[in-house]
This record gives sequence, structure tokens and C-alpha cells, in this order.
Amino acid sequence: MYLSDDARAVFDAMREGITIIDTEGRIVFGNRAYREFLNKEAGGDIGPIEGCKLRELRPGARLPGVLEAGKPILHITRQEIQDFYFVNMYPIYEDGELKGGVSVVTFLEDAYQAKEELEAAEARSKQVLRRLNRANGARYTFDDIVAVSPEAMQVKELAQRIAATDATVLLESESGTGKELYAQAIHNAGARSAGVFVAINCANFNANMLESELFGYAEGAFTGAKRGGKMGLFEAAAGGTLFLDEISEMDIGLQAKLLRVLQERRFRPVGAVKELEADVRVIAACNASLPDYVAEGKFRKDLYYRLNTFALHIPPLRERPGDIPLLARTILDELGHRLRRPFTLTDDAVECLQAHDWPGNVRELRNALEFSAYLTPSGVIDRAALPSDLIRRSEDAGLTLAQRTRNFEKREIRRLLDKNGAGLEGKKKTAAQLGISLASLYNKLNG
Repeated sequence: MYLSDDARAVFDAMREGITIIDTEGRIVFGNRAYREFLNKEAGGDIGPIEGCKLRELRPGARLPGVLEAGKPILHITRQEIQDFYFVNMYPIYEDGELKGGVSVVTFLEDAYQAKEELEAAEARSKQVLRRLNRANGARYTFDDIVAVSPEAMQVKELAQRIAATDATVLLESESGTGKELYAQAIHNAGARSAGVFVAINCANFNANMLESELFGYAEGAFTGAKRGGKMGLFEAAAGGTLFLDEISEMDIGLQAKLLRVLQERRFRPVGAVKELEADVRVIAACNASLPDYVAEGKFRKDLYYRLNTFALHIPPLRERPGDIPLLARTILDELGHRLRRPFTLTDDAVECLQAHDWPGNVRELRNALEFSAYLTPSGVIDRAALPSDLIRRSEDAGLTLAQRTRNFEKREIRRLLDKNGAGLEGKKKTAAQLGISLASLYNKLNG
């Protein structure tokens, strides 16, 4: 067996010990690292080794056994006097004919160094992952959750206690209350905070697509499947948290597979044979009534009970008006940073905000304040600067139906007068448009 000078130079540059033998078990080549190893074991220079029988130098050598079996021998741990080392051995074939064998020896010192380098690389990867997670995944912590009212404080305190566990969590609340904010805070306060936080809205996918997104698929699993298959979110979120938003909209057939994952902590990608471990914490959320869905046959009862072990009901904004001043201040501080100018709320604006019922919850509050901030050059947001619909609703709060009707009529008359003019002719035109007499118009304005 011939070995070129270039090949010899490459092998001599390696830290691993390389030995090549022919079919007779004679050494064709031993690189510098291997020769140094032999000299150390012999306690002196043993001289040239090429042409010698390997087992004459080292009676326990297993490389000749590779020639007999014609198959590799891998991951062997050996000890010679003081040194431990690890060996992989392979047969060498040329055009289907056995020509010899090669062994690759990794010495203990190098193995330790490789281990330390891998651990250092893993530590760096975790640091990078943590930074990416903060930037792109779970940015929020419990410090970002505003809770002043007793109702909100109670939920926040319970969430903090649950975060210390690794249990599955169900967040139940109306849209816009901050379910993902809570999910991220729970993730960042838990033992998996160094892992990734992955979120998916179950309502955005049909059953087949959602199954592929969650569990992945094997190559050839279905027509159009990507070559090499696809990693699912349960695998991608390993060591971290998977947030399943709008879980109420998950197909009921797929719910059975999710239930098995939660119970057995294992899953099988679409079209695959082998199961994978599900090393994730699951946080689910919905704004629908899951008990109603169970009664209607749209949600599995057993899955609901599995999710409902740790359920958190985030109160809507209308049930915690005491949180509104601080929430508004927090939102305006964010807007001020973005728009590079400060904003303040007057007392009458705060009263107006607290009188509103906020069907859109915190999301609606944010939109209302952003509207006001953009249209307030002075930065001082008073009652008049708030959206007109919000002002109208706050004016009607606590009034009887008759009083609300009179307020509505006044607003409609004034709206048309602004368009037609406040003079006599404008009032006549407005009365005609509304189908009432001029006298009725005056009565309604002054009533």
C-alpha cells in the first residue's frame, strides 16, 4: 500500500495517532503522534516502525481484528500503563478489495481539551441563545406586568408561584389582556429561562398544517414534503417553552395527539417511525370558554382537565380600573421614547379613561393613547384629545337609557350644525335632514 508524501505530511500534522497496516498486519505508516506514543510507552526510542508487525510491537492491538471482520470497530477505550485513549478503527477498501486498516487514536489530554472546548462553546451558545431569546422571543418579565388593583395583584402573585414549577399552564382571558405577556414572564421566571420561547397561534392553521408545525414531518411523509423533512416546534423548543395561543381553535383530532405529548412527554413527527422526547414546558391560552367548547363537543374533556391543573384567569381591564393610570403612564413612556417627546395625562383624561368599559382591553387602551399622542403637539393629553368615541362612552357611563338617548341626539345635531352652519339657515337645513321641526331641534339642544 503506497502513501504519498503529501498524505504523510497531513497525518504528521494531526494530534491524533494514526496507524495504517496492510492485509498482513504490517505497519505501512505511523504518524508522529503515534510514534511519540509508542516511544513513551517503551520508555525510549524504539526506532523505525514501518514494516514491523503491529502485534509484535503491541500484542494487544485490535486493528488486525478489523481485517478479519472487515468491519469498523468504534469508540474503544484503552489504557496502556498510565495513559487512557480512545480508538476508532476502520478497514480500507479499494474497488471492493480489502487493502488494510487504519486506526485513529484520540489521547485523553486531547479528549479533555475537546470536552472543555465543547463546554465553553455550549456556554457561549447559551449566552447567545439567552440574548436572542430576550430580543426576539421572551422579552417580558413580571416587572413588565402592571398590577395595582387587588384583582390583578392576586393573579400576578399566583403566576409567579406557578412559574417556579415546570407545570403546564392555561391562561384564560379576553382578547387584549396580555396573555402572551404573562406567558413570557412565566418562562423567564422559570427553570427554562435559558431556553427558547416559541409561540404559535393555533387559529392561523388548518389541522394538517398545524400538526406539521407542532410535530414536524419526515422526508416523504406526504406530497410536497420538504427534502430531509422538517423540525417541529416541540423539537425546536427543546429545553424551553412552547406557547400555544388560541388553543380552543385546535382541531379536535389533533387535540388527542397533544394530550399524549403532555402525558407521555413523547411525540412522533408526521410520517416518522421513531418517537422523540418532548422536553418543553407548554403554556396554552384562549379567549373562548373551554367548558362551553367541551359541552359543545369542540374540545376534548380530558385535554381540558389536563390543561386546567394550573389555570390563570387574567381579569379584563373594566374589572380593574385602578390599574389604568399606571398602565397609561407606562404606555405613554414607551410612546415618548419612540417619538422623542414626553407626554402627560390630565386628571380629566384619566377619569375619562377609567369610565370607559374597554372591550378591547389593554390593546384598545394602547391604541387610544397612541392616537392621542400623535395628534397632541403639546404632549399634554386632556379629555378633548382622546378619541371621540371614547369620550362619548365615558359621558354615557352611569346614565339611564333616556339620558343616553338625549346625549346621542345632541351629538348628532351638533355634528350636522358643524357641517351646515350654526345660523338660522343651517339649523333649518339640519332639522330637515333629521326629519324634525325647527322647534324640536331647539328643544333637543336645550334639553
